[in-house]
Amino acid sequence: MKAPLDLDQLQTFISIADTGSFTRAAEEVHRTQSAVSMQMRRLEERIGKPLFEKDGRSNKLTEDGDRLLSYARRLIYLNRETLSAFDDNRLEGTIRIGTPDDYADRFLPEIMARFARSNPRVELTVTCEPTPGLVEQIKRGHLDLALVTHNDARGQSEVVRREPLLWVTSANHATHEEEVLPMAFGRPNCIWRRAACDVLDEMRRDYRILFSSFSATVIAAAVLSGLAISVLPECALRPGMRVLGEADGFGLLPDCRIGLMRGQTSRPEIVEALARHIAESLDNISVPMNEEAGSFDFASLAFTKMKRTKPSQIMPGW
Repeated sequence: MKAPLDLDQLQTFISIADTGSFTRAAEEVHRTQSAVSMQMRRLEERIGKPLFEKDGRSNKLTEDGDRLLSYARRLIYLNRETLSAFDDNRLEGTIRIGTPDDYADRFLPEIMARFARSNPRVELTVTCEPTPGLVEQIKRGHLDLALVTHNDARGQSEVVRREPLLWVTSANHATHEEEVLPMAFGRPNCIWRRAACDVLDEMRRDYRILFSSFSATVIAAAVLSGLAISVLPECALRPGMRVLGEADGFGLLPDCRIGLMRGQTSRPEIVEALARHIAESLDNISVPMNEEAGSFDFASLAFTKMKRTKPSQIMPGW
């Protein structure tokens, strides 16, 4: 029977993958560079595969290294969760968190389940509303933490995830071929709406806003029914949607940046624990698509890196 993997080696391996540098990773794990190099040699010997290759002045993961990274993150996370479960000084109290409903739909189930297992004495109160409302609630002290769409004009949020913002239409309709494009957007202060309108104006495409709602469910329904096209981040794509690209006559959109905002709280230790938990989770969480099988796998939602969605790709049906 083979000996188990060394968690310290895996933590160092993750740090190198995240920073792209043995030197910066050594600073993060508080070891010398030579000690880090020795750890990685031993890990490669243990795995039996090369894990790194040189890419200019940085270190890039090999294909086997990329495969190991997902397992390494899961093992480190499970180790942390196990230790928390037996900690007599576990956190307890109530924390108020807010998020738009499109992020809640894809991210919250896994985030809440894992945080609750690690911190069973913490009660989560969740509010769902668009980012502008969440920003106001943070300012008024009504929320402790908010997962928001980052906006440079608003500032103050820590970006924890980036995703492409995509044009989407129904896979079963040719709505995007209409002479005057029917659009479904968020409210006028939605930054995705403004970005889409700017691109459409640059393209000199005629359009009319047919639906306007703060609800991601309403926007998705308008798209799936073939009544309108819209823009959504990758995490909000639904089965039955088709991604539009430059070949379809649609210009590139800016990335969607997802950020964390902290409010004034009397329990900063709980807020920081949840913020760290969310940042770590969003680094791994995705919506896995199996194009060949045509399946939409919610069971493996966490710790799976998704291949970037391609223009003209159709989201598999339920």
